[in-house]
Amino acid sequence: MAALLEALAAWPDDELLFAGPGQNWRAAEVRAAVAALGARLSGANVVAVLADNGPAWAIADLAALTAGCAHLPLPGFFSAGQIEHALEQTAADTVLTDQPERIGELDLGFAVTGHWQNLTWLRRPPGAFVLPPGTAKISFTSGSTGAPKGVCLSAAGLYATAAALVQRLAGLPLSRHLAALPLSLLLENVAGLYAPLLRQMPVCLLPLARLGWQGMSGFDPAALQAAVSEAQPGSLILVPELLKAWSLYLAASFAASQQRPAASLGYVAVGGARVDRETLNQARALGIPAYQGYGLTECGSVVAVNMPGDDGDDVGRPLDHAAIRVVDGEVLVLTAAFLGYLGGAQGAKGAGEFATGDLGHLTADGHLYLSGRRKNLLITSYGRNISPEWVEAALLAQPAIMQAVVTGEAEAALSAILAPISGVGDSDIAAAVAAANETLPDYARVGRWQRSPPFSAANGLATGNGRPLRQAIAARFAEAPGQQHE
Repeated sequence: MAALLEALAAWPDDELLFAGPGQNWRAAEVRAAVAALGARLSGANVVAVLADNGPAWAIADLAALTAGCAHLPLPGFFSAGQIEHALEQTAADTVLTDQPERIGELDLGFAVTGHWQNLTWLRRPPGAFVLPPGTAKISFTSGSTGAPKGVCLSAAGLYATAAALVQRLAGLPLSRHLAALPLSLLLENVAGLYAPLLRQMPVCLLPLARLGWQGMSGFDPAALQAAVSEAQPGSLILVPELLKAWSLYLAASFAASQQRPAASLGYVAVGGARVDRETLNQARALGIPAYQGYGLTECGSVVAVNMPGDDGDDVGRPLDHAAIRVVDGEVLVLTAAFLGYLGGAQGAKGAGEFATGDLGHLTADGHLYLSGRRKNLLITSYGRNISPEWVEAALLAQPAIMQAVVTGEAEAALSAILAPISGVGDSDIAAAVAAANETLPDYARVGRWQRSPPFSAANGLATGNGRPLRQAIAARFAEAPGQQHE
């Protein structure tokens, strides 16, 4: 990642780099802090960071690159068991955190050795240190079980992703970026921190609560609207659930307060999970310039994006750093990022290609179209092969439905588990299902549905990116009676 550090060195000393709550960091200040912290980390093997969004998180990430040690971002929504698993699997010897009690309660041998930028510094003796050579970052996916999977990524691959994204969006007049997702998510880390750094675009780093994140309570779109109005960013990255919540808030409040997104917004990337076209159309009608992209942790995050003037009903045109092809209906991606999984083989298909498990095809104009996940394909008792994502997209196009998971393997009719928006009653859900069914052929219509609280990482029903955990959701509602749709 030498090129990223060279880009940091190229910033003018007085240029604003990180805008944080109560303190703005100029480039010279960031460079000095990165150098000082990097020197302190020089003896560490794996540095874990468990902290809220802010300049300190970003500086710690860059300092780990400077020191040549592996960075282990720990999402705040991870359970105690998941944090313990990540720390033990990586043999992490250093932790920087604003939640030291969570680390102490694990009793893993860490001791407090100091403080830095309101973060507590904890160390323990180094353990067995076995990582693929060249590992710069270890990103743990939430997965569908309690034990997340550690993905080892190279510095060169992460830089290539950020540089390709900067090249693709170079023609857009973007002034600054507001990090609306946790920095511990690779999508925000690479596209919302590294890419702006390469572009010499300031990044606004606010605590997650200021952006509307409420843990177990869900998400407050009014807070996101206030943060965007205050920061006046040029770009944002959102997951589909946040985009829909923000859009519904703006639509509901416009008549009373005439609220609109900041006029400065030029590009809102939406990724982490499938987003239906109607949600994008609704957002754009409200003034949110939302465009769908696609990526995977194993590929260093973003591999394809839509953008103004090059947009389609798909996940976009592949970025220049990623070679994408489709074999037997499955999308294969080649990048320089993936080094292997912790505790497993390097496990790539072909000459470094990663088998994504996503079904799709490349369109005539070179965009990537996804039709679903191979492992999610349902076969009904009538022998019909149905991608649940297709039916879910029809359900999510209904304003009353925030999240949806469709099941029905070996059943005569499909079932849906639905998380509605706040204040929606069962009759409204039934009407939404009926409207969605009207757009589907009879064999793909929902015959039964169940109401659910929002799927979230906190309740074990979604990943940190907002992607529903199908197995967990199906198991949670397996015995609950559903409502028959007539």
